[in-house]
Amino acid sequence: MDWDWLNLVGVVAFATSGAIVAMEEEYDLLGVIFLGLATSFGGGVLRNVPLGQPVTALWTQEALLAVAVAATVAVFVLPRRWLSRWQPLEVVFDAIGLAAFSIQAAITATTLGFPLLAVLAASFFTGTGGGIIRDLLAHRKPAVFQPGVKYGIWAMAAGLAIHLGWPLVALGLGVVALRLISFHRGWSLPYRRSDTVVPR
Repeated sequence: MDWDWLNLVGVVAFATSGAIVAMEEEYDLLGVIFLGLATSFGGGVLRNVPLGQPVTALWTQEALLAVAVAATVAVFVLPRRWLSRWQPLEVVFDAIGLAAFSIQAAITATTLGFPLLAVLAASFFTGTGGGIIRDLLAHRKPAVFQPGVKYGIWAMAAGLAIHLGWPLVALGLGVVALRLISFHRGWSLPYRRSDTVVPR
């Protein structure tokens, strides 16, 4: 499986997602670019910190950084009616990016000799970190922790499968399929709302 191509799709998908959120919050062009980059690369930066890897590795990805900037600018100048057509495809590209990023993170952590817990954390941070940073910068509740969103579960499942030695092609397709199925069927982890009023 050509992970470079999957990385490219993931970067474009996450950069577009960040750009759309920035436009919904009425950010200017600089804000759109910044949020797009943060969504695309924030997860990798968060992953490198606990693994003891250099955060500066980000700057060795000039081609992908350029692609992310181009994607955010393209989103910024597209007519609104074109942006509305992106919605049905967004979850597909998003699922591919999630699979590529979480699996690569698990491979990196495993190659470096980290235990299973670190592998799961690496997959989680890489697959979901960019979205968490995006939502926090946009003053939103992180989507990964809300009902019906399975980013974290499928990212860590990918890490576990890498640890168990699953074939990469089957694993990649499986993560994409599970992400799409859980989205369309509205699967959700248990959650409850607290009705407790905290006195001031």
